[in-house]
Amino acid sequence: MASFNSVAVIGAGAWGTALAAVAARAGRGVTLYARSAASVARMKATHENLRLPGIRLEAGIDITGEIALAASADVILIATPAQNLREAVNALAPHLKSSTPVVATAKGIERGTHKFMTEVIAEAAANAIPAILSGPSFADDVARGLPTAVTLAAGDEAIAAALVHALGSATFRPYHTTDIRGVEIGGAAKNVLAIAAGIAVGRELGASAQAALTTRGFSELARFGRACGARAETLVGLSGLGDLILSCSSLQSRNFALGIALGRGEPPPSGKLAEGQFTAPVLVEFAASQGVDMPVSRAVAAILAGKISIDAAIEGLLTRPFKAEE
Repeated sequence: MASFNSVAVIGAGAWGTALAAVAARAGRGVTLYARSAASVARMKATHENLRLPGIRLEAGIDITGEIALAASADVILIATPAQNLREAVNALAPHLKSSTPVVATAKGIERGTHKFMTEVIAEAAANAIPAILSGPSFADDVARGLPTAVTLAAGDEAIAAALVHALGSATFRPYHTTDIRGVEIGGAAKNVLAIAAGIAVGRELGASAQAALTTRGFSELARFGRACGARAETLVGLSGLGDLILSCSSLQSRNFALGIALGRGEPPPSGKLAEGQFTAPVLVEFAASQGVDMPVSRAVAAILAGKISIDAAIEGLLTRPFKAEE
């Protein structure tokens, strides 16, 4: 089994900082890269990140603004938003050692290309080993060391297992798989479906409607996954159903919070990026190209684009032809 003793995290937002804490608790040498020199200086001086107030940075985390220094680590975790992943890997690529695992931790599909996160890594850094980390987790919980379980996928099972051993600890439990596409689909689709669940809550449609949207949403997630070759056990596992349940029930979920605001007719929460906003239209386009019907996701995309009102979207979903359970 490969030995990964050093980990670099690219992106010093809340999630990147939490992942740096994960790697430090696992006993790895950790480098946290921030693009802003001011952020680097502030974190070094205060040992805190403004994105995670009240949480002290783990001792031994080296904070840097030098991408080449970060790229020298045995494992790279990319903690940027999905739509910024290519830019981050392009910056890393000239400095990477051959066969370095580069692990995406964002949940989405790239706009314009319809590429999943590992496909973006493969294109931007041809000598890297693409992998994906996903599952039911919030940065604040992870940073505080609360019990969390996730899924880590790589094409080579030995590499996936080695990465799990490099990051796992008493409070952070990764499971490994080679079903990269299943993990990516679960993470991307659940963000869109969490917006739908939030709309139901914000519109005060009741617990029954929220449960219906969540379960019907999972049904279309599973259809899309099967069409793309994902395994059933992945779709009902942590990175699929588990992540969907968490994201459709907690206000810590930015996508769920956005949906609630939409349902109430309020402005979106300020300063919070909801990946589902960007993923929704791409997911719907991609699903259509595969001949997969995703009515809940399609309704979310239409609402976000201002093409349809929430009331009209709800009516459209409720008046669809009766059919057998899938």
